[in-house]
Amino acid sequence: MKAAIFRKGDLVVDTLPDPVPGQGQVLVKSLACGICGSDLHVFKHAHTFTETMRRANAPEVMDLARDVVLGHEFCAEVLDYGPGSERRLKPGTRVTCMPLTVSADGVRTLGYSNVLPGGFAQKMLLDEALLLEVPNGLPSEHAALVEPMAVGVHAVEKAALKGGEVPLVIGCGPVGLAVIAALKLEGVHPIIAADYSRTRRALAEKMGADVVVDPSERSPYKTWTEHAAVKPAVLFECVGVPGMLQQLIEGAPPQARIVVVGVCMQSDQIEPFLGIYKELQLQFALAYTPEEFARTLRHVAEGELDVVPLITGRVGLEGVKEAFTELGNPERHAKILVEPWR
Repeated sequence: MKAAIFRKGDLVVDTLPDPVPGQGQVLVKSLACGICGSDLHVFKHAHTFTETMRRANAPEVMDLARDVVLGHEFCAEVLDYGPGSERRLKPGTRVTCMPLTVSADGVRTLGYSNVLPGGFAQKMLLDEALLLEVPNGLPSEHAALVEPMAVGVHAVEKAALKGGEVPLVIGCGPVGLAVIAALKLEGVHPIIAADYSRTRRALAEKMGADVVVDPSERSPYKTWTEHAAVKPAVLFECVGVPGMLQQLIEGAPPQARIVVVGVCMQSDQIEPFLGIYKELQLQFALAYTPEEFARTLRHVAEGELDVVPLITGRVGLEGVKEAFTELGNPERHAKILVEPWR
């Protein structure tokens, strides 16, 4: 099979042996796979990424001296089963699932493994027990975006909304847009969103933001105050660059909850006393639960979470490296899908 491979710090297209399904595994054909911000982080900060995973006692850490096939936002088609499988879904069925496998060898994360190829390959191995059938009528490219939308759903769950909060979303890249969509799904209004990019502010409005702010022209925190008065504040940090946490701590009103969803790969500094004085709550959020993932698939299939505005490009395997570069321009792209058979 062909794959776009992260090899020695570069992205190359090459041929790999077809994967063979083991106990309880399913061989699938990758139909569509989104490029995630985490993929961009790995490409640019691979050594920092792996060292941080090691320090966090992750169950599996990539060996950068070996090939890695990235891609964890996918929709696929069932081809065949390994031994011990129930074979509950017939070949040809389209599926998606959480990007991991669980076996006697431990937990492996699809897209960040030297052993299991991710969605930037033509074929993958999935865990049969985790498979979710894609409902009829849901396009494969939409099903592939269940994973990033589930990140937004989880972040809103972690915010522990009690009713009456006015949310402020800082950063309207794919993560921020998923958070906005999840807030809209929960019926929270008004949703205030801020980003320097005109294109991303427009996308934020399409995804459900009621008020959008250009921070170069107006303070998002002052805008929040105008719309919220004395209501509780919940702020979502969806940028992930050094300095953002401190900015939110300074801008947040007393008693606010700050949910950190943006992935910052560098060390950062904050002034804890500011947070102490305001009695702020700081919550970090990662990925999603199995229930949240399944629920997100249902919401996307029923049109309650609209992923269409997110899709701004499609490439085959030969276009993956250029797509990584293109995604650095917020005025051009939100989400580029890789179609390995294109």
